[in-house]
Amino acid sequence: MTAHAHHPPGAEYFGITPETTPLTWLYAPGDHPDVVRKALSCGADIVIVDLEDAVPPDRKRYALEATAELLASPQPVPIHVRIHAEQDIAALAGLPGLSALRIPKVTHATDIRRPAALAPRTGLYALLESASGVEHAYAIATADPAVRGIALGEADLRADLGVRDDRGLDWPRSRIVVAARAAGLAPPTQSVYPDIRDLDGLAESCAHGRAVGFLGRAAIHPRQLPVIERAYLPSQEEVEEAEEIVQAAETDAGALALPDGRFVDAAVVATAHRTLCLARRGA
Repeated sequence: MTAHAHHPPGAEYFGITPETTPLTWLYAPGDHPDVVRKALSCGADIVIVDLEDAVPPDRKRYALEATAELLASPQPVPIHVRIHAEQDIAALAGLPGLSALRIPKVTHATDIRRPAALAPRTGLYALLESASGVEHAYAIATADPAVRGIALGEADLRADLGVRDDRGLDWPRSRIVVAARAAGLAPPTQSVYPDIRDLDGLAESCAHGRAVGFLGRAAIHPRQLPVIERAYLPSQEEVEEAEEIVQAAETDAGALALPDGRFVDAAVVATAHRTLCLARRGA
């Protein structure tokens, strides 16, 4: 049976189904296995074990060993690992608890091909953290079939670009949204919001990210998770509007106008199906 037998058109068009679309990705430092285990019960859709920036140099080896021990058995939540070095790939690839690897500081397609060769059956997510990475976003997104997604590392990108205002990142953000779509990948997730106390600021930032095409967000503290999920799930008003569009389209396969004068075509209908898929995920 094909995917279209299970989900309406528009779901696959945007890479979204209610069963499999993650909205929250929680980082946990690999050198603190107790924190990682707690993260698995915090409600995040995906937990990212960090072996890179969150781990001091003198604890990298311990972090890798602890992570390999954890991933030696299946886990209740999908686990991605942000690697630090190539040796991490060799140690983790193929472990039953590993869902995917996140490759930091990717600047060109060649940075993906080596990890793909070392872990041929593991999904890869490329983190673009420099001007070069953003410039090569589409080439990176299509570098290998193992690439499941691309995302920005905004802290390093800010430093590389000398950006002081958040608006300075709008173009790179739009660039990777377009690159992911052109490559047939799921929409990118937003980079982390660093102030764990500013939940209002997080909500506002998520609303902006959603408006420019992101879907979901990485978090660095469990308290950020419900804010992210609420921001990325459609509102009741959006759901009602989508239902009206879908119902109208079922009676007329061509372009049509709604009673309030809005014009509806196939692209609008696809977007409405996407909204309803996300709403079912929330339910």
